[in-house]
Parts: sequence; structure tokens; C-alpha cells
Amino acid sequence: MASVSGISPPPSSAPRTSAKDNRRVAFATLIGTTVEWYDFFIYATAAGLVFSTLFFEPAGKEIATLIAFASVGLSFLFRPLGAFLAGHYGDKIGRKAMLVITLLLMGGATTLIGVLPTYETAGVWAPILLLLLRIIQGISAGGEWGGAVLMSVEHAPRNRRGLFGSFPQLGVPLGMLLASGVTALMTGVISPGDEFIEWGWRLPFLLSIVLIGVGFLVRMSVNESPVFEEISEKKQQTKMPIVELMKNHWKLVVLAALVFAGNSAAGYMTTGGFILNYSTNPEGSLAMDRTDVLLAVSGSAAVWFLFTLISGLMADLIGRKRTYLIGFGILALTVFPLFWLINTGNLAFMFVGLALFSVGLGLTYGPQAAWYSEIFPASIRFSGVSVSYALGAIVGGAFAPTIAQALVQATGSTLAVSGYLLLMVAIATAATIMLRDRPGIDLSIRNQAEQEVGATIFDKRRGVSTDDAVRPDAARV
Repeated sequence: MASVSGISPPPSSAPRTSAKDNRRVAFATLIGTTVEWYDFFIYATAAGLVFSTLFFEPAGKEIATLIAFASVGLSFLFRPLGAFLAGHYGDKIGRKAMLVITLLLMGGATTLIGVLPTYETAGVWAPILLLLLRIIQGISAGGEWGGAVLMSVEHAPRNRRGLFGSFPQLGVPLGMLLASGVTALMTGVISPGDEFIEWGWRLPFLLSIVLIGVGFLVRMSVNESPVFEEISEKKQQTKMPIVELMKNHWKLVVLAALVFAGNSAAGYMTTGGFILNYSTNPEGSLAMDRTDVLLAVSGSAAVWFLFTLISGLMADLIGRKRTYLIGFGILALTVFPLFWLINTGNLAFMFVGLALFSVGLGLTYGPQAAWYSEIFPASIRFSGVSVSYALGAIVGGAFAPTIAQALVQATGSTLAVSGYLLLMVAIATAATIMLRDRPGIDLSIRNQAEQEVGATIFDKRRGVSTDDAVRPDAARV
């Protein structure tokens, strides 16, 4: 298959894996990330629907809602810790081990939330324990993503990294679809009305223990990344990957984080529970049915899934950067129509708004795994992709629902929320333009010197890379 510029890339010196192994790894990363993000999103869904009442009600309705959304964002503050730990050990002992550890950590915390006492029965200890478990979820989420994408991308054929890298990305909309779908089943069929508040909210958390068992078996069945095996064989692990990353590649980390911040802020409008709370609040102007809104969110997650997959294909055909810019353009065009359609109170219009928004969301998410993997050198790659992702999640998604809720309370309108999202998209677009597109670059440790060549427009060129020589477009902004 030809490269983005139409010229075939030079042969890779990276270790080869079979097509069957590549497919197995892609499937394993998809299953694992779906389970992890189901756990993460089920918390955000419950926070938007019941946690303000069950754990924070003594603070008063408005403050309790803000605290519930802030608890969603709290976990993001601990993502960098998970990213630092998993990045450090992922670059030293391997990608696979970190994937298994983070999966078990996330699943254990989620299951325990399902058996927590509420404020009514345990007093102040109830919200304290809830927040501690949410912090554990954040540490796990911060470490999981980097391992999943590297396992997928480093196993993939170099001309199909965009597609294979989109598989762990697909786990996010699938996790959201599963979380909102299970919650809709609970609110609409199994425990409608007050029963959901009394006990029904617990079952989606307890389901996690089954999903974790499945994810554990799948992840244990795959081989270690061939790039890390080569690093280990040659004993070229970096002693302090994080130190080297922040010393020599901090500008790259900042830009990569800002790219994800735009997508993250947009995504957490739906996955962070704000739209659920805003549209179903019985004291609000819409007061829509919980189950109906959950079904609309589930439908938009299906659209997000589809366009994440499409964007992986696009990234291999037209490049990662171009795909991103198209996606951010669509997000910019839909941030205002999204809330105009939601504010009609019509379920069909709400779904249309969410679906249109999810098109841009998918296009700015699918190529991320391949692009991040190609801009960081092999010896610090796990640390680079993990830290960039975690920082981007803080800047963009951590407190997006809280900010949105505060803006609505302050202005009485969602117009300011749309303006906030547009600003985040604009910042991310600028960062995207400043990063270089390097599709097909050899990811192996043997090519470390070429990978060190500046990946941003700020870096001085320390030489001409093999990939720049065969793909002049890769060296341009």
C-alpha cells in the first residue's frame, strides 16, 4: 500500500508478527479498553443521575450537583500519576503487564463502588470512600490507555497503523454505549422510578466483576509488543523514561496534550454526565425522561464508534493530521447546534444533535493512537503517549461537566457552554497544526535516532530522517 504521499515507505527493520497475531492483539485491546471505559463511564452516568442525592445531598441541590460532577473530574487529576507509573514500568518491564494490572485495578474499584453505603447510612464516610475509589479509577485510566494503544500500533503493519490503532480507541464509545445501555435497562425495565435510586444504580457497578474476568482472560492471551521485546533483548530500556521525556521532549508533550484536550472537552459533555443531568433534571426546563435520554446517548455512542473506525481508515489514506483537522472543523460547526437541538426538548432532535457532534468526536479520536506512537521515540514511547493523554484529559475533560454546569447556573443558558467548547476546539486545532505528521516511520529501537528528529515545528532539525527523505510531505506542517 502506498504512503500518504503516494511513495512506498522503505522496508521496516521492526520485528514481524503474523496477520493472525495482529488481529488477536487488536481484538484484545478492543475488549480490554471497552471493559475499562465501561467502568469509568458508569461512574459518570451515575454521577449525572443519582450521586448528588445519594452521597452529597447535605450540601444542597445545586452544590451537590457541582460536587458530583467535580468527583468525575477528580479522577483526571490522578491520571498523570497512573500515566507516570505505567509509563515508567511499561518502558522498563513491558506493555502487557501494565495492561493486566490496570484492568484489575479499575475493575476492583468499580465493583466496590457498587457495595458502598450511602450518606444516609454511613454519613461523611460514604462520600470519602466514593472519592477514594474514584481516584483509583483515575490512576488506572491514566495507565491503561498507553499500554493498549502501543500493543495495537506496535504489532500493526506500518501502512495500517491508523486502522489497527483505532481498535483500542473504539473501546471508548463502546464502553459508553455499554454503560448508558445498561443504565437505560435499569431505569426503564428492571428498576424504574425510585427503585433505581434505592438499589438499581448498584447493579451496573457489580456487573464489572464479570466483565473484568473476560477482559483479563483476553489480555493474558496475547504476546508482548515486538518493539518492547526488541528493546528488552538489546537491554536498551531507559533508566528514567519520565525524566528523559520531560527534559528532551516537553514541547511535544504539551502539543500532544492540547490536541487531545479539544476532543476530551467535547467528549465529556456527553460521557461526563452533564447532558444527562441537564436534560433530565426534574426542576429544569426540559425534565426529559431518563431512559429516553440514555437511549439517545447510546445512539450517539454508536455514531461515535462508527466514525472512530472510519477515521482510522482515513488516517492511513490521507494522514493523521488531515483527519484531525476535518474532525475539529466538524466539531466547531456543531457545538452550537448541539444545544439548540437539545433545548427543543424533543428526543429525536436531541439524538440528531448528539449524532452530528459525535461525527467530529470520532474523527478526532481514531487517529490518536497511531499519531502519538509515531511522534515519540521507542525507548520512552509508553511514557510519552501516556503522559500526553493524561495531561490532555485534565486540561480538556476533567472538569468540563463542572464548568458547563457552573456556566448554566451563572448565565441561565447553554450558549456559554457552546462558546467554551468552541474555544477548546480552537486551541486543539492550533496544536494539531504545530505537530508533524510522520505516517509509516519505523517504530523499532533500531530507528531511535530517526525518531528523535523533531516532531514539532518548534524543534530544530537534527538531521534528515529516512521517512522525510521518502515522504517530503512528512517534514512539512
